[in-house]
Amino acid sequence: MKSIEESGRTVDEAVAQALKKLGLTREEVEVEVLEEGSRGLLGFLGGRPARVRVSAKEMVAERARRFLENVIQALGISAQVSAVRREEAVEVEVEGEDVGVLIGRRGSSLDAWQFLTGLVANKGADKPVRVVLDVAGYRKRRVAALENLARKTAEKVKAKKRSIALEAMPAAERRIIHLALQNDPDVVTLSEGREPHRRVVISLRGAEEKKLRERK
Repeated sequence: MKSIEESGRTVDEAVAQALKKLGLTREEVEVEVLEEGSRGLLGFLGGRPARVRVSAKEMVAERARRFLENVIQALGISAQVSAVRREEAVEVEVEGEDVGVLIGRRGSSLDAWQFLTGLVANKGADKPVRVVLDVAGYRKRRVAALENLARKTAEKVKAKKRSIALEAMPAAERRIIHLALQNDPDVVTLSEGREPHRRVVISLRGAEEKKLRERK
């Protein structure tokens, strides 16, 4: 944990100087007052400056990175972990050999590790931050594959003029399908079934609206 000691006429002034040197905000540090300071005789003679020790808090990205490094070490995997704080989330990436165990079938292990990493990284945090974990670029490739599947299936629906149900998917992957086709004027998507067998159905817009009217 990075820390520095700083002095000033007051505790607030000393803290402000320390924050400037660390390049951090007040919410990102812990402050230990070493000396309150005093004004001295007549407000200036014999006065002592205030002294503080300002330490950077272990932030969410750092906790996420350290947790996954410990996991990788325990599993005996040779890999590198990087974690970057973005505006909306902390993005964590793992690159290395034999990292498939962290991904699992259809990304099931990856989702589980992402959930655990988020819990550990946000422990004690006032405002939890979303943690997004990717291993060997799997999540990016999976998003691209699902978007491609959505577009190709939509074209089949238009050509055959009938609805097509995709294979069962977790909620996060179904959302990718919905988003990929939300601006297509000719088809609509909806999720049917119960977890873990819930799936996306792609239908012609007019046909689906007619079906809904018939159900009423």
